[in-house]
Amino acid sequence: MAGLELAGVKKSFGAVDVIKGVDLDIKSGEFIVFVGPSGCGKSTLLRLIAGLEDISAGTLKIEGALVNDLPPSKRGIAMVFQSYALYPHMKVYDNMAFGMRLTGGGGKDAVDRRVREAANMLQITPFLDRLPKQLSGGQRQRVAIGRAIVRDPKVFLFDEPLSNLDAALRVATRIEINKLHERMPDTTMIYVTHDQVEAMTLADRIVVLNAGKVEQVGSPMDLYLKPDNLFVARFIGSPAMNTIPCRIESEGTSASVKPETGRSTRVDAAIPAGSAGKPGTFGVRPEDLTIANGKDAIFEGTVDIVEKLGEVTLIYVDCGDSEEPIVAKLDGIVPISKGDKVALTAPVDTLHVFGEDGRAFRKN
Repeated sequence: MAGLELAGVKKSFGAVDVIKGVDLDIKSGEFIVFVGPSGCGKSTLLRLIAGLEDISAGTLKIEGALVNDLPPSKRGIAMVFQSYALYPHMKVYDNMAFGMRLTGGGGKDAVDRRVREAANMLQITPFLDRLPKQLSGGQRQRVAIGRAIVRDPKVFLFDEPLSNLDAALRVATRIEINKLHERMPDTTMIYVTHDQVEAMTLADRIVVLNAGKVEQVGSPMDLYLKPDNLFVARFIGSPAMNTIPCRIESEGTSASVKPETGRSTRVDAAIPAGSAGKPGTFGVRPEDLTIANGKDAIFEGTVDIVEKLGEVTLIYVDCGDSEEPIVAKLDGIVPISKGDKVALTAPVDTLHVFGEDGRAFRKN
C-alpha cells in the first residue's frame, strides 16, 4: 500500500513553467485520474511521479518517504505507456518476465508463478508463446499491463494507455483496467487521459489540470454536479455545458439571472450581496434541457442542426443573439427537424451561475 503526497511541485523546461505548483494528497489504494486539454501538463506530472523527469521545486513523498532524488527503479512504481513499449523479438511470456529477471525477482519458479498469475488475471494465458506482432492492439496493451503487474508495484502509472485503440477495444480494455483495480484494491493507480469518459468511469477521484495548475479535485459526480469554475464546468460533460453571458438580477438564496439569449430565470445558488446588476455566466448542461411550452421556457429559437444517435437526439438551437447555439440532449428519437421552432427549459436545481472571475456561486 502506498500513498503519495505532492507539495508545491513545479517543473520548468528552461524559461517555460509547465507545472506551476501542484499540491495533491493521494490515498493508498485510490484510482486517481489526471485529465485536461493537450499541453496542460498531465503527462509531465506523471513523469515527475515516475522519476523520469526531475522536479524543479517542491517535494514528492511515497509512503511518507521523500523520493525527489530517488531513481525510478527504486520508487516501487510500474508504468504503462501509450505505445505499449514491448520488445518485438520476445514472446509475451518473456516480455512479462523481463523486469523480474532483470532485478533478480526471486528465482525461476517465482517469476513463472507471477507471470502466469498476471496472465490469468488479464486473460492472456493463450498468448504467452506469441510474439507481440501476432497480437491485436488490445492484447498488446494487456501484455504491457501484465508486465507491470508481475513487478508487484506499490503504484501503477498509466499514460493514456488506450489512445492507440479503436473505439470497441477502448471500451473492452477500459473494463479490464476497472476489473484490475477491483482485484488489486491496495494498489494505488494514477491514470492520465484526455478522454473524460475514461476519467468518469474509472476514477475514485479526478484531478482536472489546466495550464500546469490544478483546477479542481473530486469524485466524478462532484465535478459533474458541482464544478468550481467555468473551466471545469465546460471540460467535464459531453456535449459541453452551455455557458451564456448573463446579468445577475437579484442576490441571496432566491436569486435570478437574465441570460443574454434567454428569459429571466430563478437559480438555486447563493449569490453574494453586491452582485445584483453585475455580469456573470449562466450554465446549463445539454442533458438537463427539455422541450417546454412557451411560458416555462428559458430559451426559444430555431433548430439549426439535428443529430439523431438512436438513444439520444442532439439539437442545436439558434436563439438569435448568441454566437454559439444552445445544445440540448434529448432522450430517444425525437420528431424534430431543422428549421423547427422550439422552447427549452430545465429544472432550477440543474442551473449554474458563475461570477465575473469564473468561480461558481454554490448552490444552497
